[in-house]
Amino acid sequence: MADILEVDTADLISRAAAKLKEKGIKKPEYVDYVKSGAGRERPPTDEDFWYTRCASVLRQVYLNGPIGISKLRARYGNRKNHTKHRHHHYKGGGSVIKDAFDELERAGYIKTSKQGRTITPAGRSFLDKMANDMLKGA
Repeated sequence: MADILEVDTADLISRAAAKLKEKGIKKPEYVDYVKSGAGRERPPTDEDFWYTRCASVLRQVYLNGPIGISKLRARYGNRKNHTKHRHHHYKGGGSVIKDAFDELERAGYIKTSKQGRTITPAGRSFLDKMANDMLKGA
């Protein structure tokens, strides 16, 4: 059985995003109009940004779970580009991550515990099967 560490991360996330879109993960209406964090200048231009972020969050919970919103905000943050001042790190937007957690929990891929969000056996199986298919195809 393949593990997600054995395959290319970007390819795994893009394939998982496509599967999540097929499964009917609901995209919030505001996602097309808001920035993904304080360090960004504009909202994401990718149409499938929401599904890519959901797949990436699912992968992070798989690898680092139990994990919470604060850790993922730091993970998805960036350095703000100032003209005169030094560059400082800004955290990513929490509402996008919170809503991704809610949708993945509704789909049955993650669950909430006292320590944070953890992956369910269904979520682990979803990512492992995808990694296994990628290794068989390559």
